[in-house]
This record gives sequence, C-alpha cells and structure tokens, in this order.
Amino acid sequence: MKNIFKTSLAVLSLVFFSACSNDDYDIGDITTPSNLSVTAEVVGQTEEMPNGDGSGAVSFTASADNAMTYKFIYGDGFEEVSASGETTHSFNENGVNDYTVTVVASGTGGASSNMTTTVTVFSDFSDPETKELLTGGSSKTWYVAASQPAHLGVGPSSGEGFTAPIYYAAAPFEKAGADVSSCFYTDEMTFSLNENDNIVYNYNNNGLTFVNVAYTGDFGGDGSEDQCLDFGNTGDFSASLSPSTSGLPEDATTGTVINIAGGGTMSYYVGSSSYEVLNITPTTMDVRVIPGNDPALAWYLKFTTSQGGEEEEEFESQFNTEIWSDEFDGDALNTDNWNYETGNGSNGWGNNEAQYYTDAEDNVKVENGNLVITAKREAESGFDFTSARITTKDKFEFTFGRVEVRAKLPAGGGTWPAIWMLGAAFPEESWPGVGEMDIMEFVGNDPDRISSALHFPGNSGGNAIVGDTEVSDVTSEFHIYEVEWTAEKITFLMDGVPHLEFDNNDSTPFQEDFFIILNVAMGGTLGGNIADDFQESSMEVDYVKVFQE
Repeated sequence: MKNIFKTSLAVLSLVFFSACSNDDYDIGDITTPSNLSVTAEVVGQTEEMPNGDGSGAVSFTASADNAMTYKFIYGDGFEEVSASGETTHSFNENGVNDYTVTVVASGTGGASSNMTTTVTVFSDFSDPETKELLTGGSSKTWYVAASQPAHLGVGPSSGEGFTAPIYYAAAPFEKAGADVSSCFYTDEMTFSLNENDNIVYNYNNNGLTFVNVAYTGDFGGDGSEDQCLDFGNTGDFSASLSPSTSGLPEDATTGTVINIAGGGTMSYYVGSSSYEVLNITPTTMDVRVIPGNDPALAWYLKFTTSQGGEEEEEFESQFNTEIWSDEFDGDALNTDNWNYETGNGSNGWGNNEAQYYTDAEDNVKVENGNLVITAKREAESGFDFTSARITTKDKFEFTFGRVEVRAKLPAGGGTWPAIWMLGAAFPEESWPGVGEMDIMEFVGNDPDRISSALHFPGNSGGNAIVGDTEVSDVTSEFHIYEVEWTAEKITFLMDGVPHLEFDNNDSTPFQEDFFIILNVAMGGTLGGNIADDFQESSMEVDYVKVFQE
C-alpha cells in the first residue's frame, strides 16, 4: 500500500563545510554572488521523528547577493537548477541517511559561489502499484503518445484542479514536421527492475532529443525555438519513486513522482528530472513536470506502450440508425423542427451576453444548403448586437443516441458560438438540475481550441466537466462535432477523435430527454471582450443528424 505522508516543516540545523567563489572568466561583466546562505527544513520533523515523517522530503531555501540562479547538487545522484533558490527534494533511500548537499549560486559572467551542507533524513516511501505498472514487473518501454490530443502541453503549476494543459496542448502528430518527429516521437524510455528490485531507466533518443527553447543553448542550439539537439545524457540511469509535494487533489494525481538521476529526461527536456505521475494504466501514462527555469509552469506529457504512437482505433459508435435530421436544403428555416428564441433572456441568459436574439433574416437564414446564424453589430432593444438562437424544444427531444453536427464557426474577438443540448424539463425545472451537454463551444478570443462540457448539480458554471482540443482552421473549414450519449458513458468528439469522456450513471440528469440548441452569443462570461472592429460573423451549419440503435 502506498505510504504518503502529510507534511509539516521544521528547521534542520545545518553544518557548513565550505564556501568558495570562482570568477576566472574573461567574457562580460563578472559579478560574483556573495553572502550565500542556505537553510533546509526536513518535512514532518518532530521530537518523536527528528529526521522527518518518512517522506524523505527536505525543503531548501538559498539566497545570495547578485545571484541569478541556484544549482542544488543533492549528493544522491540528483541535481536541479532553481531561479528562485527555493525547492523541495525527496531523498529516496529507505532508512535514516546523511546526504552532502552542495548549492552553487551563479551570477553574471559565469562567476559563482558555493556552499556545502549535510542533511540527515528518514525515508520510508513505497508505491508498489505504480512501480509494477511502470516496469511491467520486469521491464517496459514507453513512447510519446503522438496520436493523442495534448500529448505535450503546458499550464500553470499552482492551484487545485490545474491538472491539464490550458495554455497550450499539441494536436495529434503536431510535432511531426521538420526534424522534430525523428527526435520526439521515436524516443524509447524503458523502466526495468534490477536484481535488487531497484528501478533502472534507459533513455534511447536515437541520436537527438527535443529540447525546450529555454535550454537549447546548453546543448549547442541557438535559443530561437524548441530544437532537436545532441542531449548527451542517454543510456542507463538510476531512478526512484517519491511522494508528490505538488498539493494536487487526490483524484488528479497518483501522488507519486518518478525521479531520474544524472539529469536524465523523459523525452521533451525542460530542465528537470522529476515527473509527477498523474495517471498510469498498463498501457498509458500521464505525467507533469515543473521546468527548471519557471516554477509557475507545469509541462504535461502523455506516454503509451505502443511504439511510434500509432493512431488509436477509430471510434465506433453504438448508434448507426438516423432517426432525425435537418440538412437545410430549403430556402427558410424549417419551423417544424426549430423554434426561434428571441430577446436577451433577462441578463443574457445568466451569462451577461451582449446580443439580442431575433428571428430576422439578417440573423438566421437558410441558403446554399446551410443554416447561417449571423451575429452583427447593430442596435436592437437597447443592445448593441443582434444574433439568433434556435432550439428543438417540444418538437424533437430524445434520450440517448449520437448527435452529429457539421459546421464552420464565426471569427472575431467576442464571438461565442455553441452547439449544445438542454434537459427537456427546462424551464419548468431549473438549471443545472435539468443537465446541460455542450457538444461544442468556441471563443473568438481563444481561437486555437474548441471545448465540450457537462453541467449538472455540483458540476456547473466554473466547476463544469470540461474537455478541449487544439484547433487551427475551424473558422475557415467545416468540421464535425459529435456527442455519443449512453446510460453509462458520454463521449464528445471532433472529426471522430474523442476529447472528453464521462462515466454516466443513474445519479445524473443525463438519463432523460434533451433538446438541441444552436446559437451565436457575443461577449458575456465566456465570450469576453468584444473587438472594437467587430462588425459581423456567421456560424454555418451543413447538417444536424441524430442516430440511435
């Protein structure tokens, strides 16, 4: 059973052995850091447990005048660089052990000062489940999951719930261009157990490693962008497991960190060798790593045991019989299928939206085989924008099936188009109790992604269940947006590729009839600021189809 310990901090007395400086450089202004001091706090140290709570964790704080970075050499085969001088390291040899730690403060012109100290710390951590899955019980090789959305991404490191890339997420095979595929998607990372049941990590980069732009200069790069470079640190490394100190919620992490000695990396190099395991199965692994130069960020990587990151099997729907559709082949909206919703819904339907919905042809029409919903900058009933919102309420409602919508989305800051569904009991029953399924939402102020979401009691508004995927051309090309809805699972897809799965059950509102809604909102809580130069833009819908068994 995993032993993970609550942490509290107590100051450990330090024994300083030496301090020296080195300023033998010829290039640039030389400023040697001075007044270097280091403190260490053993996590969980008490009178009863003077060497800590068994997590092996020690928090270090280094400071010096004129220091730019601090390098910590921990004496157990691991080292790291911290710009702030603050870091926490887990010493993983079980029992009570002494470690000689050297801290090097670097200033301008390459000048440095260093200080050495000894820490005594107790470690008693094990996670046999992660160890078994990581190594397969003997040896297992992992590869970058190139075919999966967000196989590489970045987001903030702080705050509960930030367990997925929200600043950037790579699309499937996005890094296959130029020479990157030869140094990223072919990396082989093998974790094995030796005769002493310790983990050995073998990194085979096939000659080059994909290096983050901030570190390319360390390996002969030009510092202009991420590059494939001769990393050097390949072959076998010692590896160990330690408890996480990230503070992520229990349902967002395994609570275990993989540590690779000797500055090793798991493919994409960001200046750290410690990877928190967010999720691991026999064939997949999601990890999180804090870069050495910016503790406010977290990089995310997805791995698979399938060599080359082959495409996953094509999603197979349970529903293949078309029961309802509108392909917009006429010259006007079919009001046997659709209702117009007009007005602003008393405060923008609760979202502070800036548009007034109309049934005017300027805002909603059918032409050239497409439904066209247009948001315009024009005054109407006290609002500065008009648009349209149509629904199938009381005309077509259903339980379980697959909804498929082929659409091209509007562009411009402030646009907020949506393809979604609402529980048929609304408005007699209130939201979010009736449930909401957002098949597709797009924000013109965030043009590189689309998202899907589920809203229901306990998970609504800012706490909704959300999944997204990286996009590039949704405002210029048609794409297919889908939801597969069963009593047991709800899956959202774009062009046949899932990006959000939810385990449905009898306790959710997603067991009853829903109806379909199409609209283009402006501004509001998600749409954000409306561009000053925005005049009009349209969502074009080729068809809406519903399938059941």
